[in-house]
Amino acid sequence: MTTNQPHATLFIQCLVDGFYPEVAEAMVKVLRRLGVRLDCPTDQTCCGQPAFNSGYRHEARKAAKRFIALFENSEAIVCPSGSCATMVRRHYPELFESDGPWLERALRVADKTYELSQYLVDVLGVADVGARFSGRVTFHDSCHPLRYLGVREQPRKLIRAAAGTELVEMVDSDRCCGFGGAFSVKYPKISTAMVDYKARRIIEAGVDAVVGCDMGCLMNIGGYLGRMGADVKVRHLAQFLAGTGED
Repeated sequence: MTTNQPHATLFIQCLVDGFYPEVAEAMVKVLRRLGVRLDCPTDQTCCGQPAFNSGYRHEARKAAKRFIALFENSEAIVCPSGSCATMVRRHYPELFESDGPWLERALRVADKTYELSQYLVDVLGVADVGARFSGRVTFHDSCHPLRYLGVREQPRKLIRAAAGTELVEMVDSDRCCGFGGAFSVKYPKISTAMVDYKARRIIEAGVDAVVGCDMGCLMNIGGYLGRMGADVKVRHLAQFLAGTGED
């Protein structure tokens, strides 16, 4: 029955919305394939993470209040970005720790906000989403989902379940790629050394593709692999699961 279908509200990261809409489209394809009813507020804006990370707490609170008001009646909030999900789940309560009414609202929203692989594996209890990829794949652990949300095994379960896929662990999969948003701008030499290390571990793994849960990391890694002339596909988990991983 339709009333028993899970219902999710999509929270689309700014980077995906502005530069990689195909990632959002892939997420929709996967969730619809699983029978999830979806809605996506078109007036949603940034969660406030850039302001928060730069120390602008007042501006971050303004963005957070808008987000909370817009999403608080959702059954579940699903995002194709572990870093943005971390902002809502971990840092919204910090922003309102001395504001009782808003803290309660922030905690309610935080409790039902999920990175995509979290939602699929931990909430829906699904591993096999009908994905297919013929080849060897490695996974890059982005810092925020791994360290703040405990997202490690969830994406790997989804990748292992994909038909024709061999999951190969790279050395130091959980080592930062050096993007870090403003970090790569403020410290370009350090950032470049970090992504160089990451790219070389990916190449050494002898894989056809590298998959991740955050487009910031994947943009950084993909750009560097391209400059190296490496023949390795770079795919967001949503694209891989949607069956677009071989495009």
